[in-house]
Amino acid sequence: MNHELVRLSNVDASYGGALVLEGIDLTINGSDFLGIVGPSGSGKSTLLRVIAGAHRPARGAVDRDGALTVGYVPQVETVNWYFPVTVREVLLMAARGMRVRASAAERERADRLLDQLGLGGLADRHIRALSGGQQQRVFIARAMMRAPQLLLLDEPTSGVDVATRHDVLHLLHELHHDGYAIVVTTHDLNGIAAHLPTIACVNKRLIASGDPAHVLTPRILEETYGAPMEVLLHGGMPVVVEKAPVLTPVEPERDDHHEHDDEPATSGEIA
Repeated sequence: MNHELVRLSNVDASYGGALVLEGIDLTINGSDFLGIVGPSGSGKSTLLRVIAGAHRPARGAVDRDGALTVGYVPQVETVNWYFPVTVREVLLMAARGMRVRASAAERERADRLLDQLGLGGLADRHIRALSGGQQQRVFIARAMMRAPQLLLLDEPTSGVDVATRHDVLHLLHELHHDGYAIVVTTHDLNGIAAHLPTIACVNKRLIASGDPAHVLTPRILEETYGAPMEVLLHGGMPVVVEKAPVLTPVEPERDDHHEHDDEPATSGEIA
């Protein structure tokens, strides 16, 4: 069902008085699969936290569906992999909140989600013992424990290899097909963003949003990243290529000692 889940209207966000986002207007609907792209420090993660309700805007309004449930997947770099916890316990910690024990129903749901995401045989393994792709699946399963309508993922393919990136993207497409609205931040223009139905380019403000064919253009990308980029079509998909800088040849330094060697001698210099 394509009803409105979250609407941001003229939203500013700041940290310690420094403005991170400015004048953001963005709507997330129940059928959306949106990629948020932009350079490091552009406000992508902050925008995700504003959508989640984890960061209060300095100005503007955030309106949410009153029954909205949100699942949040953080960047894997923020996870303490040495914390003594198994894969199943990662999910149950999200379900039970402050309660000491998870219910039987919660344990059953955790095991079903692990099976669904191809992790059923790893439930009792320490989270640190998994591959990067498996770890990302665990945290997606964790975000799904409360049956959210909206899944928010912050750089889900950061630091993984190409095969794992494709695996995560395939999983997200499956979840979207199953009815989840999904918003994902990514720096990966070609591996992730170009394969999503909708993209939003952000650099403090919302520069453009829409389908990749209309958003991934040299003009919009240069405005977003502050550097010239080319966009090629490969198999009908846009491929972004950074333009090589034009290097100006450096003139060789002149040796002043020999500067006048070819000039004719004056009469006063003749012996």
